[in-house]
Amino acid sequence: MQKNSIAICANVVAIPARQIFPAEVVIREGKIASVRSVQGAFPHFLIPGFIDAHVHIESSLLVPAQFARLAAVHGTVATVSDPHEIANVMGIEGVRYMIENGATVPFKFYFGVPSCVPATGFETAGDSLHLEHIQALFTIDRLKYLAEMMNYPGVLAGEEEVMAKIRLARQLGKPIDGHAPGLQGEQARRYAAAGITTDHECVSLQEALDKLAAGMKIIIREGSAAKNLDTLAPLLESHWQHVMFCSDDKHPDSLLEGHINQLVARCVAKGIDVFKVLQAACLNPIQHYGLQVGQLRQGDPADFILVENLQSFKVLQTWINGTLVAENGRSLIRAPSAKIINRFAACPLTPEMLQLKALSNKVQAIVAIDGSLITQKAILDATIVDGLAVADPQKDLLKIVVVNRYRPALPAIGFVQGFGISKGALASSVAHDSHNIVAVGTSDELLCQAINAVIAHQGGIAACSSTEQKILPLPVAGLMSADDALAVAHAYQEIDLFAKQLGTSLQAPFMTLSFMALLVIPTLKMSDLGLFDGLNFRFTEVFQ
Repeated sequence: MQKNSIAICANVVAIPARQIFPAEVVIREGKIASVRSVQGAFPHFLIPGFIDAHVHIESSLLVPAQFARLAAVHGTVATVSDPHEIANVMGIEGVRYMIENGATVPFKFYFGVPSCVPATGFETAGDSLHLEHIQALFTIDRLKYLAEMMNYPGVLAGEEEVMAKIRLARQLGKPIDGHAPGLQGEQARRYAAAGITTDHECVSLQEALDKLAAGMKIIIREGSAAKNLDTLAPLLESHWQHVMFCSDDKHPDSLLEGHINQLVARCVAKGIDVFKVLQAACLNPIQHYGLQVGQLRQGDPADFILVENLQSFKVLQTWINGTLVAENGRSLIRAPSAKIINRFAACPLTPEMLQLKALSNKVQAIVAIDGSLITQKAILDATIVDGLAVADPQKDLLKIVVVNRYRPALPAIGFVQGFGISKGALASSVAHDSHNIVAVGTSDELLCQAINAVIAHQGGIAACSSTEQKILPLPVAGLMSADDALAVAHAYQEIDLFAKQLGTSLQAPFMTLSFMALLVIPTLKMSDLGLFDGLNFRFTEVFQ
C-alpha cells in the first residue's frame, strides 16, 4: 500500500454487472486507484453515492453548504439543483450566490439554469432571467442543464421567448428538464418533441407511462409535501433505465430524518430488484446529466457510501472525492459563515387592509390537499359579518392572503379550505415561485400579526395564536437561514409543532402553504395580483 492511500474492505455492489463481491477498494489522491476482489466475508456493502436528481436547495431553508452537511449523512453525494427560487428573488446574483456557497464544502452541487424567471406574467417577482443571462450562466458559469421548463403552455404554443431558450440549450448540448403536471397523450408527445428530456410532476402511473412513451425520463418525487413514490414505484420494474429519484422540495426536519436513502429502502422493501433501484438512485443521473460523480470503478472520483445492509441502507460512511464527509450519523463537513443577500420592501399591514367586502354570498375557495401540490376548487357559502366576508374556522374556511414583498401594494385576499386551523395564522416568505408573502388564518388580526412578523425580519416563516407567536427568520433572500443546519432543523421542528397545535392536520403545513401561490400547478392558486385558475391560466373571481 502506497503512502497516503486508504483501503476499505467490504462487499462491493457492481450495479451494471449485477454483481456483489468481497473487495478491497483503494483510494489515492481523491480517486479510486483499484477495486480488487479478495477472499473473506465482510459485513457491510459499498455502493455508489446517492444523487437527488431534482431539488430546490432553497426549500430546505438552508444555504447549500448547510444542506450538504445534512444530506451527506444519508449517503447523498450530489444533487441536480435548480436555483429557480432564489433567481425569482435575486436574478443572476442569486444563482451565483448558490454556486459560490456550494463550492465552499466537499459536496457535488450541479446547478442548472432556471428557465422561467419569472415563472409567469401573473405575479410579481423580484427579478428576471433573459436569454442573455441564460447564455452567460451556460458559458461563463458552465452550468449543466436548462432547469424545469415550467411554462408548458408556452412550449405547446411555440412562444418565441420560450423556444429561444430551448434552442440555446439544445445548441449547447444541454439537457432540458420538464415540468408538465397532468400532460398526457398528444400534448405530452409535443412537449417532449420540443426537446424536453425529463419530468418530475407525474402523479399517476398512466401519466408517467405516457411521458416515457414520448421519450422523457421520469424522476420520481418524494418531498415534504408532494409524495409520488408509492404510485410510481412500479416503473422501476419495467423502465428502470429511464427513472431517477428526487425530493424536489424538502424541509429541514425531513432532511434531518433521511433523503434518497429512504426511497431506496422503501422500493427494495416493495420487492423491487435492488440493482434496478440502485441504478435509478446512483447511476442514471450521472449518465443523463453528464455529472462528474464516481460510479465505484477504478479511475473514478472516490464518491461512494458504506451501508450496513441492502435492506435498510443505513449509511455508515459517505466519501466524496476521497474525503470522508459523514460517519455513523455525524456530518464531518464544516461550512463557513454565509453572507446575507436579500430583496425585501414590503410595508407592515393593518387588520383593516385585510377586510374583504362581500360581493355575493358564494365564494370560490382553494382546496389544499395533503401530500399534493395540486389543489381543487370549491364554491362555498360565504360567512358574512357586517357586510364583510370573513374566515369561518368551524367549516375550515380560512382567509388566504398574498402580499407583494418587493414593493408596497395592496394584498390579494381569498379563501382556502384544508388547513384545519381552529384559531391562529401562518405566514411565510417562501411562496413558490415569486416568493411574495403568503398567509392563511382565522382572523384579520392574527393574519396581520403573522405577516408583520415576516416583514419585520425581512423573511421567514411565522405562526401565531391569540397568546403566542413564533418565527424562524430567513434572512438570505427571504428563503434561507444562514445558521447551522441542525439548529435550523430543530427550530423548524418547533414551529411546525406549534402550527399543528393550532389545529392543522397537514403533514407539512408550511410546505403546503408555500405552494398555495404556485400558479403553474393546477387547479386554483393565489397570486399577489389575485385568485388564479391554473387550468385555464387566467385570473378568476373570489365571489361567485
